[in-house]
Amino acid sequence: MAKLSLFERRRRRVRTALKARSGGRPRLSVHRSGRHIYAQIIDDAAGRTLAAASTLVKGQKSIGANVDAAAKVGTEIAEKAKAAGITSVVFDRGGFLFHGRVKALADAAREGGLEF
Repeated sequence: MAKLSLFERRRRRVRTALKARSGGRPRLSVHRSGRHIYAQIIDDAAGRTLAAASTLVKGQKSIGANVDAAAKVGTEIAEKAKAAGITSVVFDRGGFLFHGRVKALADAAREGGLEF
């Protein structure tokens, strides 16, 4: 078996820690690519996505892959979560380090009213 990449090892470690302390709360999962950033609030017990937001908006020019765009996505996911009646989540950064765009999204979501 080949060694796991550092990213994959971080992702598994983060997910394992989240399962231990989730307490039945939904998971705010973040994925970032070179061009976009995506956020989803997922109910793992039911296997459903409760809310989602990203920089990939149909019919609009791409707002890009920068810290400002990530902050807008964080604000948008917080608004959608409030509309769905969600106030508390666990933050799943995946294998991404908590800085830059991921941190900007998390800070904006906190300011928008999500607790994690």
